[in-house]
Amino acid sequence: MRHQVAGFKLGRSSGHRTALRRNMVTEFFRHEKIRTTRAKAAAIRGAAERLITSAKHGLAAGEQRTVFARRRAAAKLNDPVVVKKLFEEIAPRYAQRPGGYTRVVKLGPRQGDAAEMVFLELVEE
Repeated sequence: MRHQVAGFKLGRSSGHRTALRRNMVTEFFRHEKIRTTRAKAAAIRGAAERLITSAKHGLAAGEQRTVFARRRAAAKLNDPVVVKKLFEEIAPRYAQRPGGYTRVVKLGPRQGDAAEMVFLELVEE
């Protein structure tokens, strides 16, 4: 039983898993839509939603909180351009939305190994 076991191992070592999540979340925010397997989408969806919420709270609060939120986002993402996009484009778009910023759309099995493929995308208002 997997009671209170958080996260997905994804068949990788811990360092590889961290790098995979960081790269996928960065590319997700860059393109606002990513095609991946269902397991990887489930693994990064929560991190992406938390980053958007943190950016929203950072923008709504004072300047000190904004700096703190930007530094935390920069620690989780690989690219300062993507951090800027998160705070200037994505977070203001969802300012009035209480949560649920992402959507998973099933695409069917992949040709080579029959892994279930999905689109992970940002919800449009």
